[in-house]
Amino acid sequence: MSDLVKLRKYVATVEETHHDGGPVLARAVTKAVVGGVVANPYAGRHVADIQPMMKALEPLAVDLTERVMKLLGAKGSDLEAYGKGVIVGLAGELEHAALWHQPSGFGIRHAMNGAKSIVPSTVKVAAAGARIDIPLHHVTAAYVRSHFDAIEFCVPDGPRPDEIVFIVAAAIGGRPHARVSGLTVDGIKLGDGQR
Repeated sequence: MSDLVKLRKYVATVEETHHDGGPVLARAVTKAVVGGVVANPYAGRHVADIQPMMKALEPLAVDLTERVMKLLGAKGSDLEAYGKGVIVGLAGELEHAALWHQPSGFGIRHAMNGAKSIVPSTVKVAAAGARIDIPLHHVTAAYVRSHFDAIEFCVPDGPRPDEIVFIVAAAIGGRPHARVSGLTVDGIKLGDGQR
């Protein structure tokens, strides 16, 4: 990692859902999320130019995505849904979370060998132990309704006030018993990242 990206720890969660009150699925829906807890070099002070950290975060984005794929036992092409998020410690500011937008998209797509859909995101400034729901949607077409979902994430001892948690999540499968119509995976036509 770069001098600007000092990693303290990784935290990961995996969910494997066999049914959600309906019949047992032929293939379980699996979701995974990994966060990297990193020192915030801008904590406790206002820094006008924070952009140098953006490029430095690209290797972390690739690393987190590869860790998610490993947890899922997947290649990049196996992933059906993805998302990202950030929790900034209390000595930081919300704008520090925006550092993740460009490098995470680059890193996720690089690790997956490409994907069309925008990577949904959520961010917050919070104390250690804060929980965050990472949104998920389909990697090829954002409007595939069956894959609108989320996975909850938490670092019990982070972020400390001078840390940031950068997060990547992915899934194989959509909601376990999706049946509320809308665009389906079989109906993807345009290849434009939306439909």
